[in-house]
Parts: sequence; structure tokens; C-alpha cells
Amino acid sequence: MTTEQIQQDIIEEFSAFDDWMDKYQMIIDLGNELPPLDPAYKTEDNLIDGCQSRVWLHAEFKDGLLHFEADSDAIITKGLIGLLIRVLSEQTPKDILDCDVHFIDEIGLTQHLSPTRSNGLLSMLKQIKTYALAYSGK
Repeated sequence: MTTEQIQQDIIEEFSAFDDWMDKYQMIIDLGNELPPLDPAYKTEDNLIDGCQSRVWLHAEFKDGLLHFEADSDAIITKGLIGLLIRVLSEQTPKDILDCDVHFIDEIGLTQHLSPTRSNGLLSMLKQIKTYALAYSGK
């Protein structure tokens, strides 16, 4: 599935809710559904700088695709990284780098996140794209 198709699915899922409390609950549920990260990957090297919460991101490159796993000590943040992983994991580095991550604006996250969470979300996206850049020549 392409990053665009996945983003459209997310936009559709969120459009089912008018109330932002329901949308936050969906983000929390997504965080709860994220598989636990192996404690071996909860290292300082895997911590994302720029997040108020602790967010660990682990990347593996296999068969030309980047696979991401993540965890956070904050449930909404865990849901946010889960959304990014849903869109960008199992994609080629080129597809990740070329992806315009527009679902964030389209579902209204930009307007409903605190400035610190917005900065954290951008830091998560930046770290994913940094991994993609690092593996783009392989």
C-alpha cells in the first residue's frame, strides 16, 4: 500500500468523528495497539530529541524497505508515533523521503495539539526521514 493510500485511510477513519475528544480517544487507542518495543531498543541512541515525552524509535532496513518500531511513555504521543509508523513503515527510503505527510493537517491535528506536542510530532517525522536519508543509498 502506498503512503498516499494509507494517509487517505487515516483521513477517512478520523472523519467518522466530529468531536475532538473522540479523535483523541482514537489516538489513545492507536497508542495502546502499538506493539511493545523490545527493551533492548529503549536506549539513549533511539530516543528522539525534541520530544517532551520520551519516544524511542527503532529502524531496520530489510529487503529495500524500512521497518519502524516505537514506544513512548506518554499515551497520546505513543498514538502519534503509531500514526506516523502506520504511514511510513514498510516503505522504501525514497518513498519516505518523497512522502508529503498531509494527513496531520487534514485530520485537524495541527490545530488541536499543544505547541510542545506539535514540536514533538515534527521531531518524530524528522527522525523517520533522517533514517530514510541514511538508508537511501543502500
